[in-house]
Amino acid sequence: MDKQRILILGVTAGGKAKLAFELAKKIDAEIISIDSMKVYRRMDIGTAKPSKEQQKQLNYHLIDVVEPSESFSVDVFLQLMNNAVEKIEAKGKSIIAVGGSAMYIKAMLFGLFDGPGTNEQIRTQLKEQIAQTSLGELHKQLTAVDPQAAERIHANDEKRIIRALEVYRLTGKPISNFQQQFDKPQPNDKWKLLGLAREKTDASSRINARVKKMFELGLVDEVKNLLAEEKPMSKQAASAIGYAETIEHLKGNETLEKTIEQIKINTRKFAKAQRTWFKTFKNVNWLEVQQDDKVENILPRAMELI
Repeated sequence: MDKQRILILGVTAGGKAKLAFELAKKIDAEIISIDSMKVYRRMDIGTAKPSKEQQKQLNYHLIDVVEPSESFSVDVFLQLMNNAVEKIEAKGKSIIAVGGSAMYIKAMLFGLFDGPGTNEQIRTQLKEQIAQTSLGELHKQLTAVDPQAAERIHANDEKRIIRALEVYRLTGKPISNFQQQFDKPQPNDKWKLLGLAREKTDASSRINARVKKMFELGLVDEVKNLLAEEKPMSKQAASAIGYAETIEHLKGNETLEKTIEQIKINTRKFAKAQRTWFKTFKNVNWLEVQQDDKVENILPRAMELI
């Protein structure tokens, strides 16, 4: 088989990672993670990273590249991703990119959108509003001026909410207007896109099961250890679904039972936002996956498409 670039996308907990692992073994590929939270070291359970055993069997890229105290941006991701692509292809191997961070995937395929620069005064004002009211209130403001962006930006994603409102205040236009290049034909046609599509009820069931497993594996202790580190977690890392809610539990603001349920709810909302994003993607070869489908059943169908 010719060496190629394959991107596997889909909603969280949909089975992308298992398919990527088996497919990489089959076609002698290395894996690039397209995930805004798997980049953080020691944030393992809550981000559902591949196991240490899996990482011994295959080369993974863009996992554990920054400290939880650091921020991470799309432009840094693009630089690291391009470096990984060059390194893998220099070995004569195929590449499998896998993930559900839609903005990172969009940037990988289309490049960064040509929007206005930053304005520290506006950002400071927005952060002061958060301190005085809440992040949820800012998300409501975003919904009023740019419902399209608000639908795909999670209510806990402070960085992207601030950026979207900053763009609106600077230009008077929604950030969605500046991202219209995403509606154009995909310019980077070197990538073969595979998508895993599940029924919503099946996807929700898998999300609930994953969240339950994370706590069984020790998510609470993982978050305790992160909070005990000398350098505090960055706002970006601390706002990750699973971590933000567990931090509130450890502060004594919520019971463990309600925390688990809230993480399930927030993750299902995130999956809904992912579905909205993925509807805008062109040239995706969608694989309809049934509830009882094992990766062994999906793999041959994926092989046919590539």
